[in-house]
Amino acid sequence: MELMSREELLALPTTTNIETAARAIGLGRTRAYELARTGEFPCKVIRVGASYRVVTADLRRLLGGEAS
Repeated sequence: MELMSREELLALPTTTNIETAARAIGLGRTRAYELARTGEFPCKVIRVGASYRVVTADLRRLLGGEAS
């Protein structure tokens, strides 16, 4: 798995799917879903029907890549 570049991180929309967020953090897909299900994902996760959306602003803060 290749980590996400700073440019890719800054180009993300307001929310992103759990797989994209996991890639940015360096987590595998299975572990990311497990953390989201248990409420332990390191960023805010919103459940939309059967899917999970991660708040990109939280992801950027976690990774120290906030847009200026």
